Amino acid sequence: MAQEKFDAIVVGAGPAGSAAAYTMAKAGLSVVLLERGEFPGAKNLFGGVLYRKQLEDILPDKWKKAPVERRIVEQRIWLMGEESAVTLSHRNEAFKEPANCWTALRVKFDQWFADQAVEAGALPIYSTVATELITEGDRVIGVRTDREAGDLYADAVIIADGVNSLLGKSLGIHREWKPDEVSLAVKEVIALPREKIEDRFNLEKDEGVTIEFMGKTSLGMAGLGFLYTNKDTLSLGIGVMVNHLKKKKIKPYEILDQVKKHPMIRRLIEGGEVKEYSGHLIPEGGWNSVPQLSGNGWCITGDAAQLVNFVHREGSNLAMTSGKYAAEAVIEAKKRGDFSRETLSLYDEKIHQSFIRKDLVKYKGMHEFLKEEDPDLLFNRLPQAANQAFYELFLVDGVPKGEKQKKMFQYLKEAAGGTWGLAKLGIKGWRAMNG
Repeated sequence: MAQEKFDAIVVGAGPAGSAAAYTMAKAGLSVVLLERGEFPGAKNLFGGVLYRKQLEDILPDKWKKAPVERRIVEQRIWLMGEESAVTLSHRNEAFKEPANCWTALRVKFDQWFADQAVEAGALPIYSTVATELITEGDRVIGVRTDREAGDLYADAVIIADGVNSLLGKSLGIHREWKPDEVSLAVKEVIALPREKIEDRFNLEKDEGVTIEFMGKTSLGMAGLGFLYTNKDTLSLGIGVMVNHLKKKKIKPYEILDQVKKHPMIRRLIEGGEVKEYSGHLIPEGGWNSVPQLSGNGWCITGDAAQLVNFVHREGSNLAMTSGKYAAEAVIEAKKRGDFSRETLSLYDEKIHQSFIRKDLVKYKGMHEFLKEEDPDLLFNRLPQAANQAFYELFLVDGVPKGEKQKKMFQYLKEAAGGTWGLAKLGIKGWRAMNG
């Protein structure tokens, strides 16, 4: 292994890594796909959402065979009160064909996606940890692994080793996370009979629903929860900023236990059996935390490059797209016979011209907004006030509607510290959401 040189080594067989390996192998490059788990997906107990457009762009003839759970026909957003929720949802038959997105379990999807890369010609090396990059001057020329005589050499290395990127740190581009730049998400996979899921969520056949919620469920900390329907399981979880967990000295599983007791959630998961429990760090720093994306002999992709749209909870689509773009830059470098940053910066250009940069730049102020504002106001007092306001609106008790509307506004003003406080918060939030 130490004597053979490849065109490229991809470290990490998640969505970003497999997208990169497949794209390069299909173009005829010699590629190694390195994965620390026993198999791709073994280290990823994620149950979340996959997006058709990005998968179809990479696998135009094969994407329909992907092992997905349910195609999403309805998306719901809940603003949680103590025992209530203000809800917003959209359901559309147009989401059926072609599908917009699906729920999926990474333990199944990652294996399938990596298999596509292997069938295209990539060499799989699993149960192997990339411990550091091998360099020659300022140029990356390979990867050192935990195997005996396990050094691997290549013209380019694509780093896709996840949120705690060891290789990114070894390059000096991936500094240690600050507690306000990352959230810790905890998740359970809860088994329920297929018929119960379809009955409780008003679904037919392979239809699915996603629910994302915020408010009282995060116990006054900045956090967002989710409930996704799979074929015969539910993925239930919540992510909370690490600095808030540290300050309040609350364990993540304690928050999830409270989520499960909320009446809006309890009814949907009742009678279910917990099959899996997992935790996962999610980058929340936005565009301002994205590191240098390429250099002499390397590119960094997906979560390792902090390419996550935390406002819309999108990650897999950014990961797959970034992996594809990095691969295309390496393919061009192979044609030119030049793997310097000058050529590999084509990857940076593709990212900058794509929806990835545009979306992340649009929301780049959200991190500072959430950092500066009182989380108890945003995730406790205001959600509760909104629920009180809508309770007042729909309560028929003989009080004139004009008085009710004044009372609704009063709830929100009191929560925000007055009219000016509410207006100032709205202005800051709007600016944060628009670059």
